[in-house]
Parts: sequence; structure tokens; C-alpha cells
Amino acid sequence: MQQEVEKIVEDVALKLGRGLSLEDLDGVLLAYSSNQSHADRVRVNFLLSKRVPVDVSAWQLSHGIATAVRPVVVPANEELGMVGRVCVPLLVRGFRVGYLWVQQDLDEQTATAILAELPGVRDELDLLAGLLLDSNTAESEFRRRREQEFLAACQGESNAVAAVAGWKEIQGRGPWQLVTVLDAEDSGGVSDPIAATLTHRSAALQATIGVDSVLFSAGTETHSVLLFRETGGRAEHAQVLVHYQLELAKRAGRKVDRVILGISEPFSVIRQLGRAYRQSKLAAQAAAVDPPLGELVDSRSAGIYQLFERLQAPGGWDDSGSAHFQEIEDADRNGELLPVLELLYDSDGSVQDVAEKLHLHRSSIYNRLARVRQLIGADPLNGATRLELHATLKARRWAGRPRI
Repeated sequence: MQQEVEKIVEDVALKLGRGLSLEDLDGVLLAYSSNQSHADRVRVNFLLSKRVPVDVSAWQLSHGIATAVRPVVVPANEELGMVGRVCVPLLVRGFRVGYLWVQQDLDEQTATAILAELPGVRDELDLLAGLLLDSNTAESEFRRRREQEFLAACQGESNAVAAVAGWKEIQGRGPWQLVTVLDAEDSGGVSDPIAATLTHRSAALQATIGVDSVLFSAGTETHSVLLFRETGGRAEHAQVLVHYQLELAKRAGRKVDRVILGISEPFSVIRQLGRAYRQSKLAAQAAAVDPPLGELVDSRSAGIYQLFERLQAPGGWDDSGSAHFQEIEDADRNGELLPVLELLYDSDGSVQDVAEKLHLHRSSIYNRLARVRQLIGADPLNGATRLELHATLKARRWAGRPRI
């Protein structure tokens, strides 16, 4: 990868007939061209130290390179020993991945000639940006700091919330929705937290390229978090799901069978980020333990799991509180009774639907219901008994949720 980057930089330098240097978002030197008729003091020091000095960085940033999407002319600074140059922001469909610097010749008074020449190397610059996205974006210190700040805001830390509210990509773009992206089959046992975090971070970055409604993404040890601008449909969410599944498999080196997107309620004030994060995690966890909920799950679709998230006691779920459930479970050695009850409760009591799903005759369903009535001395389809058993079935699922 590095050799490809260096070759493209050399090719572009030859086409332009100028000295070039390539840096990442943290001001670290990535590559530079060998042909250079004159190198000013700034360039010489940069090539020796491999990092942009603080005073030079301040001068460059003062001309708006951090938010620019087109080439920026940075004028000469005699005090710094710097001739004029052009900064070319390298972006991949909106993601900033680095900066290419083109130095003016000593006798050039303006950067007009450079600006006129840049369209001729557009293809090379696009290829260079793509390589940088794969190699350094997710690992850059700048990116890591931003993600840490974003995740802290999701946890409700007030200083982080205030900082995120000031981000340019956030301001004026609400209402928003927070999305938790979860690998449903991941057992949660993370042997290398740093590698796992980088995997989710990179998968989220790659999966959201070109998705205009995704404003930011971050990765944790167990899942990814996306900030969406609220959209009426779910087409872009579905697109992200498919791409994330592919990217995660590529980076994790294993098959990924099921990815879930838990989607929060829309919110219009950034200080509600913490609540939205809880909602999106809950939706993803609920879908992980209850597959019929699907893969694109709104938090309001999580049903009774919303209550379990609030009522979960320290030490985990204890189902001994339901005597009826315990009686059925003790007698259900072949696993024939509880699955029928759960399907009936989830199917609005339709015996025909349950029989079709289990490939049984309706009489078999009625026989199993009769056995349950005999065991507990109550009708499992009526009133308080139904509520007790249905809640206990779902609570048992919730106890097996991924811990994220």
C-alpha cells in the first residue's frame, strides 16, 4: 500500500513538474516527491522531522484547510520561511483522509498556474484518496479523538455533548437518529479490544461512504455507532447494513451471518444523544435475542424489552419469580410447550399460524395447550396468566442479550 501511495505522489509530481508532500490529518508525513527545483525551509524541516511544526500548522489551518473541499491557496509566510503553496484536501465522498501540498516556484507570484494544472491529475488524486481511506483514516489520532468525544457524548458526558454540538457536520442538520450496528452472532468475548475497536471503526467508515444521511460513525469493542440525519424511509439504513456486513467479514476474517441496526427515536437537541444511544442499543440487543424482530429495528418496535432495560436488577434476570413458568419449564423436557406458547403470544393467538410455522396439525397445538392448562391449573391464553408467561419468556431471552 505504501509503495502505491509513493508511486502516485511521484507520478503526480512529474505531471505537474512540482514538488509535492502528502500528510495525514494529524500532520504526519506520508510521502513526498523526489523532484524539486527548490525546497523552502518549511519543506526541508518537514521532510526531516516527518511532522508539521505547530506554527506552520496554525498558519495552514488559519486558511481553512480543515473544512475545505476544494484546493486552498496558502500564501507565503516570510517569518516561517515558507513560500506559497496549494493545499489539495483529499476526500472520499465527503470523508477527509489527508492533504496533498503543491509548492509554488520561487518566481511565481500567484498559485494560478497550479490551480489550472490540478484538474489534469484528478484521477490520480481520487486513487490516492481511496488508498488513504483504506490505510490510515481509521487509525489517525485526529479520528480517534473525535470518536472518543462522540462516544463520550453518547454516554451523556456534558463536556463531550457540548463539543459535539459545535461540530460543523452536526450544526443545523437535525433532527437526528442514533443507530447501533451489532453483529448478532458475536459472542461478545473480545480477546483483543484494540483490534476489535479498529475493526468496527473501519467497517463503519467503509460501509457509510457515499451515504449522505450518515453524519458520523464510531467503533467500540463490541459494536459501531452511527449518527444519521433523520430520514423518512429505511433504504439508506438497509444499504449500510449490507455494506457493513461485507466490510466486517473482510476485516474480521470470518463469516458474518447477521448484522442488526438498532434505530433510536428521532431527536432534535444534541443533549438527547445519551437517551437516543440507550434506545438504539436496546433495539439492537432485543433483535439479537428475538430474531423475528428483524434486522432494521426501531426502538419503539422492541416491545416489552423496553421495560426490561429499565427494570433489570443488579445481578441479572432471575426467572424464579414466575411459578407458572417454572412449572411448565420443569415438565417441558422435550421443548414442546414453551415454544408453542411464545409463538401463540407473538401471533395474536392464531393457532393456525403457529401450526403452519411448526409444521404441525392444529390438533397438536390444542393438545399442548391442554397440557399446559393441566400443569398450571390456569388458562395460558387469558388475562394475567398470559401476561405473566409472555413477559417471562421475553425476559429469559433478554437475559441472553449481547452486553454492549
